[in-house]
Amino acid sequence: MLEEVIATRYVTPLREGGSLPGIVEADDLGTYVMKFTGAGQGRKTLVAEIICGELGRRLGLRVPELVTIELDPVIGLAEPDEEVQELLRASGGLNLGMDYLPGSFGFDPLAYEVGAAEAGRIVWFDALINNVDRSWRNPNLLVWHGDLWLIDHGATMIWHHNWPGAQASAAKPYNASDHVLAPFGPDIAAAAAELAPLVTEELLTEVAADVPDVWLADEPGFDSADEVRRAYVAPLLARAATIHERITLDAPTATRPSQAPGWLTDRLPPRRKQAVGDDRAAAVARTGEEGGR
Repeated sequence: MLEEVIATRYVTPLREGGSLPGIVEADDLGTYVMKFTGAGQGRKTLVAEIICGELGRRLGLRVPELVTIELDPVIGLAEPDEEVQELLRASGGLNLGMDYLPGSFGFDPLAYEVGAAEAGRIVWFDALINNVDRSWRNPNLLVWHGDLWLIDHGATMIWHHNWPGAQASAAKPYNASDHVLAPFGPDIAAAAAELAPLVTEELLTEVAADVPDVWLADEPGFDSADEVRRAYVAPLLARAATIHERITLDAPTATRPSQAPGWLTDRLPPRRKQAVGDDRAAAVARTGEEGGR
């Protein structure tokens, strides 16, 4: 199970997130980004955060440490925002915390170079969990001490919103055309060869066990929390073996100017002058060549 801490101070809300997460301090002297059970997305978002976040960590990807945080809403009484007050009142009890990375900032694909191997691992992982929320519109990647860190996995595993159709939904392909790392020629074949064998039933059972029983209770169609956990394991296990064959990399739907600040872009070496379309074509060709071997 994840480490459990107690929130001791509500610091500030994070307005960037649609679920209004907040920065809190805890009794272990740590600082965390807290995601609340009372947010509109519901507890399944937190379940996805744990299963996918912990799976990513075990596959060697950089995901901030996750903890469960016990919240007494009284710690936010001094917060002037009524929306925050309402959220805290609705979230008493166990919530999710992600280690706060001080000094980190959002990844911009026009300001940073990412190798094909690392891009491939992240795209393959996102295909496995069906992450539709790591696009150039909303990268959900942080840069911290020069490394990429993966955050925000609540919009993954869409099949857990309709369990009767889960197996059919999990069998669908993954369109990575708008993925924020698609322009970097992700080596998906190499990533699949490296990571797919690691996604075993034992590993998935282990990460599913990190989800608190209270977030799995009363799930329609299931008699116990462990039965729900097994339902999470099955689609991921089946998907891991073949998802690399069903990843598409086509032209992006649109482009946008870089949002990186001038002080950053002025200090970075320019990116290679290769058109995005050429990058995508190379990635598709590489995937096709590997698939034909």
